[in-house]
Amino acid sequence: MSQLDQLPDSDPSEVAEWRESLDGAARAGGPHRAAYLLRRVAEHAERTGVGLPPLLETPYINTIPTAAEPEFPGDEAMEARITAWNRWNAAAMVTRGNQRGGLGGHMATFASAAWLYEVGYQHFFRGKEADGSGDQLYVQGHASPGVYARAFLEGRLTEEQLDRFRQEAGGEGLPSYPHPRRLPWLWEFPTVSMGLGPLSAIYQARFNRYLEHRGIKDTSHSHVWAFLGDGEMDEPESTAALALAAREGLDNLTFVINCNLQRLDGPVRGNFKIVQELERQFRAAGWNVVKSLWGQAWDDLLGQDVDGALVRHLGSIPDGQFQTFAARDGAYIREHFLGDRPELARLGQQLTDARLEEIVGTSRAGHEPRKVYAAYQAALEHKGAPTVILAQTVKGWTLGPGFESRNANHQMKKLSGKEFRAMRDLLELPIPDSRLNDELVPYVHPGADSPEVAYLKERRAALGGPAPARKVTAKPLPMPADKPFDALKKGSGTQEIATTMAFVRLVKELMRDKETGKRWVPVVPDEARTFGMESLFPSAGIYSPLGQTYDPVDRDQLLYYKEAKNGQILNEGITEAGSLASLTAAATSYATHGEPMIPFYIFYSMFGWQRTADQFWALGDQLGRGFVIGATAGRTTMTGEGLQHADGHSHLIASTNPAAVSYDPAFAYEVAVIVKDGLRRMYGGTAEHPGGENVFYYLTVYNETKVQPPMPEDLDEQGILRGLYRYKEAAGVPSDAPKLQLLASGTAIHWVLEAQELLAEDWGVAADVWSAPSWTELRRDALECDAARLRGDDRIPYVTRALDGAPGPVVAVSDWMRAVPDQIAPWVEQEWVSIGTDGFGLSDSRENVRRYFGVDAQSIAVKVLATLARRGDVKPEVVRRATTRYGLEG
Repeated sequence: MSQLDQLPDSDPSEVAEWRESLDGAARAGGPHRAAYLLRRVAEHAERTGVGLPPLLETPYINTIPTAAEPEFPGDEAMEARITAWNRWNAAAMVTRGNQRGGLGGHMATFASAAWLYEVGYQHFFRGKEADGSGDQLYVQGHASPGVYARAFLEGRLTEEQLDRFRQEAGGEGLPSYPHPRRLPWLWEFPTVSMGLGPLSAIYQARFNRYLEHRGIKDTSHSHVWAFLGDGEMDEPESTAALALAAREGLDNLTFVINCNLQRLDGPVRGNFKIVQELERQFRAAGWNVVKSLWGQAWDDLLGQDVDGALVRHLGSIPDGQFQTFAARDGAYIREHFLGDRPELARLGQQLTDARLEEIVGTSRAGHEPRKVYAAYQAALEHKGAPTVILAQTVKGWTLGPGFESRNANHQMKKLSGKEFRAMRDLLELPIPDSRLNDELVPYVHPGADSPEVAYLKERRAALGGPAPARKVTAKPLPMPADKPFDALKKGSGTQEIATTMAFVRLVKELMRDKETGKRWVPVVPDEARTFGMESLFPSAGIYSPLGQTYDPVDRDQLLYYKEAKNGQILNEGITEAGSLASLTAAATSYATHGEPMIPFYIFYSMFGWQRTADQFWALGDQLGRGFVIGATAGRTTMTGEGLQHADGHSHLIASTNPAAVSYDPAFAYEVAVIVKDGLRRMYGGTAEHPGGENVFYYLTVYNETKVQPPMPEDLDEQGILRGLYRYKEAAGVPSDAPKLQLLASGTAIHWVLEAQELLAEDWGVAADVWSAPSWTELRRDALECDAARLRGDDRIPYVTRALDGAPGPVVAVSDWMRAVPDQIAPWVEQEWVSIGTDGFGLSDSRENVRRYFGVDAQSIAVKVLATLARRGDVKPEVVRRATTRYGLEG
């Protein structure tokens, strides 16, 4: 039975005729001939608009035949000389660094990919000078020496800077990989945490469209190029968003996958074929696939393959064997490639061993500029879907037989003098032997006035300036009016609202600001209603490049699900990694496009830092600015959710990121003060950072509804921003009562305030309550003060000064593991005690979970009394009585 048997057939006899024709072709020419005919018919059907499902795999040959290649527009000989200089200097830079300091580096990756980059630089990659955006280049991390070598040829780097490759501590050094924070005038995108480059590139291409559709900037000429390794495609993030790119028709995106068949320590697919695997994967996801595998030397051989035997054989040889062919001589290739196959014997009879070695061993499309140009041009001309180019190369190409296609070449960090001489001869570089006699191999340059440099600069000028390049032209944004912030500072009256809702209300009002409202970019991983954001749907709209092509089921409701082409909300679906990639594109738009955007990424509890901390690190590297909102925060605030939803450690993870300014606000007015300060620091400019500070703000907000108090009139907002202020002094106890200080952040402030009352009313203990919006910022200030003292500047940490003279021990409470508040313990002069939620979360009511962790008001009171008893401030029997009174014996 066929799946099609379910459907009526208007002309069964016609189907029978086609079947008979196919059977006849198979009898006459064999099954391979029949398959060939079917493929030709399928290709014709696709070209003429007949709706057939796409073929997932094509033969192991080039997608674009030599005869169909466009005319190469450049001076191929000139470009070959430029590429040769770059190859030499890239290898020299890594070798010199290892000869002098053993600093590592990678040569084999760029050696295989040099033409993939060079053709782009000469003919495709647009610089920023034309429109402020240009193209976005995601450079494969291990290829960075080649980018530095080209920048040296252009005059953007000096020999002294090349000699500081991987030597950054003294300043003016070159980072090992693409690190914008370390070299912000050159690198735009960090890519060496493999897998993040392809994911980020997809969301960057989508964000380019978002900016255009919202009328913020015309990005129609910007193209995103992501250069990737075939081994890198094993990372889950590498292919996580392929469907999004195809679904949204991102034809402004091209993946260039360097298929040198090797990962770090061996073949990518020793027993299989990575190119064919990737083709199936990308085609199934809806991408246009261009395979650029074989060099022109294969044309005559393939032209004689009248029965398809050679093509079938190419498709059957595993990658591990092809890697060996690239490292062995013609005799080996004759024996193992042709062997005793009679159908291939006649093809081999006309070829010498040397010619076989050239064709089978080394002729790869990725090493031929005409092949690369044809693939790139096809990618730009294809409309309606993104393109992936599968370019086959030899890893370590031109570095000599000791490097080429060797499993160990990832760990090989230098060439010998003999190997450099062989490389010079192969590349035909005019370097005399006398220059190769020194201990250090020299850098070479054709001269600032040479034809090569003139050609290179002319091509870059025509394409809009240097690339890659990072350039910040965005102006500071005006600060919004005080009214939205003042509303939160007034409190909620008698209404109970969660701090999550307070934040959403604030942003909703800020999105109405005439000057900056359109620049807010809400990023949500499919939980907008959970966070009370449905009120934004009708007014802001959910971005979709198609608009809304259906009638939403809740259209009759006020807060219906509204999609729009110019929608402001990026509702990403269930993908925290995709959401964070989306945030990154928006958070760096001020540099990428000269358009400052204000993203806020709001996510569910621990499904942020725990799941995507690597991306947050890359966000910091990329100098991203924006707000990260950990909603439904804390270990105990989400009733019934349990172990994998109960977040008690994200602030600890966030504290490791130097770019993250972290807060755990207790009240709505603290949220207002913090967000306003974030806008000032990141977008308004300061005396120290007139163009804005390269940080992002992380706020944790809660889903537990409480009456939000007004901000105390005498409160200095610097206490909130610096991380600690006295919120409520002890009252109603004798002056000689035992005393202590209770510090709390986030929702724990409410338990502490209740514990303050219990301690005063039941036990006559005086506890001052402090709000600690940021344990991490307090620690960072203290560390800076410690460093300053080593320089002779006697600075006292803010936390020490704030608590100076406060009587009794200091007890810190939070809905986080104790290590979070413990960050500041070394700088608190009083006795220190912390209470938190260490361990795994569990499902139950808030009350029961808090009792389980010992952070409810009664448990806090008993732990305080135990601390005072240990000091001799209260009698031990007080602790026993309190334990009984509050039902804590078990």
